[in-house]
Amino acid sequence: MKIGSREFDERLPYIMGILNVTPDSFSDGGSYDRMGSALKRVQEMIEEGADIIDIGGESTRPGFLKVSAVEEEARVLPVVAAIKERFDVPVSVDTTKAKVAKLALELGADMINDVSGLKADPDMAAVVAGAGVPVCVMHSRDNTDYNDLIPDVIRELNECVDIALAAGIDRSRIIIDPGIGFGKTTQQNLRVIKELEQFKKLGYPLLVGASRKSVIGNTLDLPVTEREEGTIAITTISVMADAMFIRVHDVKKNVRAMKMALAIRNA
Repeated sequence: MKIGSREFDERLPYIMGILNVTPDSFSDGGSYDRMGSALKRVQEMIEEGADIIDIGGESTRPGFLKVSAVEEEARVLPVVAAIKERFDVPVSVDTTKAKVAKLALELGADMINDVSGLKADPDMAAVVAGAGVPVCVMHSRDNTDYNDLIPDVIRELNECVDIALAAGIDRSRIIIDPGIGFGKTTQQNLRVIKELEQFKKLGYPLLVGASRKSVIGNTLDLPVTEREEGTIAITTISVMADAMFIRVHDVKKNVRAMKMALAIRNA
């Protein structure tokens, strides 16, 4: 898979570093919503081993407040432009809005990460298809009433993939994310993590994003600031389940965990 100018080997795992340019994200809201701090963090993540930078301009934490496309553009677009000007690193934009995606791609973004699985904005799939870039489609829903958890998530992810294919997005540019923390209880999230290998049956590279999420806080009874060990445990499990992309806040520790798990997997 090619993302930007870089080739990614689907047999290997890669770390996606999170950059939230928001005032209200659950973990680091307000930390990187100024250009200087955002670029400094990007530099740090690259030095720590991040393979992709994922920029988000709208919080998706529980109870988040939606922002307009105009507000999201104001947060995201200058940062995309500045990163592409200063660094040689693939940039993903975490958005559900087609207009934000289109403008970000025009500024050099290399990938779109849509937590709605292309369902929130009917124009999103066409924008991605037209740009010829990879897209990550994530599973999410507004309730936790599953008939059979894993088959239901797989079926609903397939619906997202079908939207992508129908719009003309090439199969080789589709990544799937089971959506840990979205429309799932703590126990359901744990089950999804336990059965990550099941999602490989869809035939697409797998992205796992569980960094500092409530499944860790609820399981260990810990605040957001103390969830790194739990995140690293999930990173290790993700590598053993053959996930290709692992989306995290703390890059250095998770890169080390990823490399150790990969050595064990390949032994």
